[in-house]
Amino acid sequence: MMYIIDTANLDSIRHCVEYYPVDGVTTNPTIISRENADFPKLIKDIRSIIGADRQFHIQVTGSTSRDIIREALAIRDFIGGNLYIKVPISAEGLRATVELKKLGLKVTETAIFTQQQALIAAKAGADFVAPYVNRLDNIVSDGVNVVGEIVQLFKEYNLPSKVLAASFKTVEQIHKIAMAGSHAITISPELFDTLTYHPMTLYAIDDFVADWESVYGKKTILEMFEEHK
Repeated sequence: MMYIIDTANLDSIRHCVEYYPVDGVTTNPTIISRENADFPKLIKDIRSIIGADRQFHIQVTGSTSRDIIREALAIRDFIGGNLYIKVPISAEGLRATVELKKLGLKVTETAIFTQQQALIAAKAGADFVAPYVNRLDNIVSDGVNVVGEIVQLFKEYNLPSKVLAASFKTVEQIHKIAMAGSHAITISPELFDTLTYHPMTLYAIDDFVADWESVYGKKTILEMFEEHK
């Protein structure tokens, strides 16, 4: 499964890229607006942090297929690298997706809430579809089940599209989505930190340190090797 950061905060991206096996970054107009920064400079800075090979999912704001395509081409020419144009699911978005694929661009169809939205987006050529897990849970629609059925639909019809599950609040949701076969998730930096936490792990590390120091004191492995040179 691919792990993708859902933020445009440069410090958070630097932290995640340094410490975690990050496959890319996703943004949307809401995430971008939180940074209150010059948009072209911000996405250029993000690209410089993550490099050309990691995925960068950038959402357009145009509402017509013509504007979506024009914005997508402008973003491609400006940012380069492994780019995915995020397009909200709609009739205009699907029309734009078909054309963008003809132009050689990669597309992430976003704001997915139903299995049929995902299926038709995949048929239009979307490389990823992004269902909103927690938002589905909030309307008693079982986000994990929706994602699992989308994965099964793609297998059933031999579609190359992948599921990029989004909108998470808990590690339990992430675990269940992984078990449902989602190809990728996009989560906040805070949830990245939580994925690796367990109190028993901390207790085990403390025990390791205590046992080592009971025999060797504060002396490190490197210091011990230095003594044998």
